[in-house]
Order: sequence, then C-alpha cells, then structure tokens
Amino acid sequence: MKKKNAVVQFGEIVEGYDIPVLNEREIRAAAGLLFLATFLSLMFIVFRENFVPIKYVATFFFADFLIRVFINPRYSPTLIMGRLIVRKQNPEYVGARQKKFAWKIGVGLSAIMFIFLVLVNSYSPITGIGCLICLVFLFFEAAFGICLGCKFYPLFFKEKVQYCPGEVCDTKTKQDIQKTSGVQLLIVLAFIAGITLAAFTLQKEFEKKPYDLFGINKATAKTGQ
Repeated sequence: MKKKNAVVQFGEIVEGYDIPVLNEREIRAAAGLLFLATFLSLMFIVFRENFVPIKYVATFFFADFLIRVFINPRYSPTLIMGRLIVRKQNPEYVGARQKKFAWKIGVGLSAIMFIFLVLVNSYSPITGIGCLICLVFLFFEAAFGICLGCKFYPLFFKEKVQYCPGEVCDTKTKQDIQKTSGVQLLIVLAFIAGITLAAFTLQKEFEKKPYDLFGINKATAKTGQ
C-alpha cells in the first residue's frame, strides 16, 4: 500500500521501492520545457540584443529549482507541467537522492544567473558560461535521459546510487540491439566528414538568399501600398 506523501519532502514513497523516487519521464519533460525557454531567450539576445526574456527565464528557473530542492518536487511548476504532458505514459522511477544533488547544482547555476542578470542587471562571461552549462545539462536530460549532475554524486557520497535512468548504475551486459559495430562508427565519421566538406565547398551556395517562390512578400507589399 502506498504511503501518504508529506507536504515538505524530496521524492515520493512508491510501493516496491525502499527509497524515495521520482518519475524520470516528467523530469525529462520539464527539462525540455526549461531548455526551450532558455534557448529562445538567448536567441533574443543574439539577434535582437533583448535581455528581457532571459531575465524572466532566470527568475522563473531559480524559483522553480528552489521549490524542487527545499520544498517538494511535487509543487515545482515545470514538473507539474511535465507530469501533465506525460500523464499517459508509464512512470520510470529513479532514485530521488542523486536528483536532489543534481538539482542543487541547478540552484547554484540559476542563482548566479538571477543575481547577475536580474539583481545586478549586468551580463558577462560568468552569465554566458552559466547559461551554456544549464543548456548542456538540460539538453542531455531531455534528449538522452542522462543526468550529468547525477554523475558527480558518487564523488561526494559513499552510498551506492540506486534506480538510475535506464538502469545505468546496475552492472549488466549489453543486448545485441545496444551494440555498435565498426561499420556503424565509420558511417558516423563519414557523415561528420561529409558535413565538414560541405561547409568548405558549398558555403557560397548556402549563403545565397532564397527567393520568394510564390511571390507572397511582393503581393503583401503591394497590398500595403
């Protein structure tokens, strides 16, 4: 029988698991939402020199991770949205302990961005590197289900990590469908070489501005006149 979860706690008590756990599927969904928001706000900076979106994102990011770590992940806005998005998928339970450690890193990074971008109202390599690290962490979580912050947990704690995403912390042999052959690796290398070659040989062609196939812009301009 499932035990009642307290208001302030980290992780949920689920029957069959001897430690508090979290749903990896909703965590990945939440990471995807945060990655999208952060990436789009950075595009506003790059193309329009508009820092307003990143200030909102930094504030929300910091508040969201404070709720996750110091109150309860159940009340994190992004995790609630992630839960709604993946509500029809079977949960994939992961240990809460290593996630808390990873999210403490998130608290630190988001605090740096919040302090410098919002409170101090400045930008520097510090905020740039902080945003880049956040993007890398979020992308790996959302796209690959790899918690980079969790990788550092064994360096600071002696307890064995339990219930990792994809059971990567358990010793096991690879199944045939997981193995990569030499031919497959050569295909990847050839693909990278092809992209590199195209960058040198087709650069001038790719730089040409495409023309309006259906003349929509011209028609709009005439209508506006």
